[in-house]
Amino acid sequence: MSELYLGLISGTSRDGIEAALAVARGPIGWEVRAHRHHPYPDAVATELTRLTLAARAGYRELGELDAKIGEVFAEAAIALLREASVSREQVRAIGSHGQTLHHAPDASPAFTWQIGDPFRIAERTGIDTVALFRHRDIAAGGEGAPLACGLHAACFSHDTRARAVVNIGGISNITWLRPGQPVLGYDCGPGNTLLDAWIRRHRGLLFDAGGRWAAEGRTHPELLKGLREDPFFAAPPPKTTGPEYFSPDWLAARLARLGPLAPADVQATLTELTASTIADAVHAGRPRERASEVLICGGGVRNATLVRQLQHRLGDIPVTETGALGLPAEQVEAAAFAWLARQTIGARAGNLPEVTGASGPRILGCVIPGRTPPPVAVR
Repeated sequence: MSELYLGLISGTSRDGIEAALAVARGPIGWEVRAHRHHPYPDAVATELTRLTLAARAGYRELGELDAKIGEVFAEAAIALLREASVSREQVRAIGSHGQTLHHAPDASPAFTWQIGDPFRIAERTGIDTVALFRHRDIAAGGEGAPLACGLHAACFSHDTRARAVVNIGGISNITWLRPGQPVLGYDCGPGNTLLDAWIRRHRGLLFDAGGRWAAEGRTHPELLKGLREDPFFAAPPPKTTGPEYFSPDWLAARLARLGPLAPADVQATLTELTASTIADAVHAGRPRERASEVLICGGGVRNATLVRQLQHRLGDIPVTETGALGLPAEQVEAAAFAWLARQTIGARAGNLPEVTGASGPRILGCVIPGRTPPPVAVR
């Protein structure tokens, strides 16, 4: 019987934890047996948003938040096991990405910071926990992300057809799987992060359900042009980014150059920004000599306005949700960290150097034993 692995991640949208229980079987070789979205408690979500966007924070408040988020991650894992009627003894390991607080691969020295104390996850669940996945790739000269490209390559590669896997989370990223060529993957730019921040400010909502508010507005050409002029979009891969870069302040600086705009028009323009930068990445990597298709995943697939704009910009390139191939769109990222835990436990590389820019393949993360050992013998 194949071993079960449990993946945990909270992405750049910071709305909660995705938990997936997965096993190496099924038509694409990696099957999600159970999935759960575990929301952050309101107080934790508020503190997380504040500290993520803060220029400075105290050691104590950062330490307390790390511990609190570790507890919530453990709760998510335990709740998923209970719902799936799976005992902890049936799970070989948990792979926890944690919650990114700050990602700075361009700093000197480069660093990445994920919180959500994995020792608490191991202690509360009693399951070996693999964590700190990005750090080894950073140490090897890489960007530390995107890391889901390995799972994309393992599950979605096709012998004759080129496929782009596009994850639309807080940040959007792309993985190009082109037969006979190295995997290409990188962050495209903002996915939902600016959309969520703008509707939270003007409507008090966590996200633009279905993209309905964006559909009420009109794209502002001058604003879109100013947003797209940011040098990140023209930079060559490897490249990664986060909400610490594409922040409300980033947007405010560009809005300040224009007169007052209707809030719905700004939301429409931000939606077009996400669609257009993803489409640019698809067109840039598409091999002309092969049939191509785009597989989409992440929370952004539920934004009908965004998906419609993306389809329009892609023209004759078909767009399909990953669920059509057996891995539902909202489960891919958590399933990826279950897969990465399996790679680490099996002493196999988890990164793709051609994607991250690392100097070579690396076994990612560290393993924290979860099961209680026998007491130390005293002689």
